[in-house]
Amino acid sequence: MTVPPETSQPPAGLIVTLHGWGANAEDVASLLPLLNLPDYQFILPNAPYPYPYSPIGRAWYDLRVENMYEGLPESRQLLIDFLQSLESSTGVPLSRTILSGFSQGGAMTLDVGSKLPLAGLAVMSGYLHPDAVTADQKGIPPTVISHGRYDEVVPLQAALKAREALKSLKVAVEYHEFDMGHEINPETLDVLRNFVVNVIG
Repeated sequence: MTVPPETSQPPAGLIVTLHGWGANAEDVASLLPLLNLPDYQFILPNAPYPYPYSPIGRAWYDLRVENMYEGLPESRQLLIDFLQSLESSTGVPLSRTILSGFSQGGAMTLDVGSKLPLAGLAVMSGYLHPDAVTADQKGIPPTVISHGRYDEVVPLQAALKAREALKSLKVAVEYHEFDMGHEINPETLDVLRNFVVNVIG
């Protein structure tokens, strides 16, 4: 799903947003007016797998068996290929593209985004896959992490762990905690907007 800029100008940049487990691109689209970034083009892919508990939900991989991540390698490759194809389809280079995601989409953002020369990564209520980043990895884009202190789905500890892993690799990390659960609140969107404006302008 693609949402073009509100202006008739070429997009200032791309914002690719990955939904969470069991959600879909439509869920994310409802938040876009609140972001107030009219000069940007938004790209909202649907995850490749069906969600086991609802006909309209999608999944990046199966979360029913803890720590198995079945389907993750395939999703990772699909996303990398998709992101690398965007410059030819949109005219916007990866250096002006932000990859963002919520929950499982946030985990995919960290995993895939750490391997590509993107402008930045925005992780909302996400977590780090095992071995998603390695000690010798270079060039991970600037990253913003936001998380709820009362998140019962992805505990706050996951955000702290991701922050420490990235800091140990000298990544420019911006970190925000909010008094909320597993959700995207207006403050989260403010953080994302400011991040986009700071890294792309």
